[in-house]
Amino acid sequence: MPFTEVSAMERKLEFVALAGAEGANLSELCRRFGISRTLAYRLLSRHAAEGEAGLEERSRRPKTSPRQAAAEIEQAVVAVRERHPAWGGRKIAKVLERGGIKPPSPSTVTQILRRRGIALGAFGHDAQARGRFEHPRPNDLWQMDFKGHVPMRSGRLHPLTVLDDHSRYAIVLAACADETAQTVKAHLIKAFRRYGLPWRMITDNGPPWGPAAATGLTGLGVWLIEQDIRISRSRPFHPQTLGKDERFHRTLNAEALSGPPFACLDEAGASLERWRIVYNSERPHEALSLETPASRHTVSERSYQEQPQPFAYAPGDVLRKVQDGRIAFRARRWRISKAFDGKTIALRPTATDGLHRVFFRARHIADLDLRDQNQQAQTVTDVSEQPSPISPV
Repeated sequence: MPFTEVSAMERKLEFVALAGAEGANLSELCRRFGISRTLAYRLLSRHAAEGEAGLEERSRRPKTSPRQAAAEIEQAVVAVRERHPAWGGRKIAKVLERGGIKPPSPSTVTQILRRRGIALGAFGHDAQARGRFEHPRPNDLWQMDFKGHVPMRSGRLHPLTVLDDHSRYAIVLAACADETAQTVKAHLIKAFRRYGLPWRMITDNGPPWGPAAATGLTGLGVWLIEQDIRISRSRPFHPQTLGKDERFHRTLNAEALSGPPFACLDEAGASLERWRIVYNSERPHEALSLETPASRHTVSERSYQEQPQPFAYAPGDVLRKVQDGRIAFRARRWRISKAFDGKTIALRPTATDGLHRVFFRARHIADLDLRDQNQQAQTVTDVSEQPSPISPV
């Protein structure tokens, strides 16, 4: 019969005694006691070396576990997790490696956290990075949006976010009291002075970006065009057009906005700026092969112009200054948009008699058809500004 917990020691002693008898058949004894020859030899060896104590049950746990992380590594894992409660195994392992510590595998990091009773939670894991479209160089395209509103203990916070499409660098993360054009412009000026100008910016279709009036441009859009920045808008009901900024909002919510409400805008602004630095310079990014946005970003060579240079229109263009949103042309008043008040626009004749294209600097903003006695500057869409090729996520 096999050794069981009931009288196990007595059975072992009996087996050892019988096996030690002269002429004993060990194989037959093993069969009758229901044990293997390997166990039999181990019992006889231990008994010969240690006596009855050698027959005591022993833990099967190995004396050494080369696959178990050292205590100091476990402490380092827990320390990183405590600083960044939303980070999972891959990010923590990457940060340890960057700090000169040979890290365990991401799965081992996860096991360490679980062994310490640290729940991973909804955002405490790393999703596999998927293939994404991105622009080839920093500053080719910046994505801009507001992350709705966030309640504070007093008032509401409106986080303004601007993200570089190529590097995922957070250009702007501002704690705003509102979502007006004046607020956006003030934060963009700070960003332009520090990081330079992008070639293009994309926003959604809501205020304060647009659309507005016949041309679909607001004063904010006109100001961006004066800085030689192309403007694109997301397709209606297609938030994936701004997919990188939308994903940034999820991370922002999980890592920076999930705690107790901020007391005021000043506290929110300081906290968001600290997190922006961590996001750009410390946090490994899944879509960047666990590198940081800062490792892929460079400032733009295009400097912000405090006073935009005058624009040289083409010879043959008919120039008009917009007043109260209108211009005078061929004895008629034409409605353009108050966003252009005080600005000079150009009317450029086409191959079609009576049809003129309306330009503000290099941007085609509308068509003007003299053949239609009722037309008030029909709006057109500049095909080159269509956002359809912008990064799916």
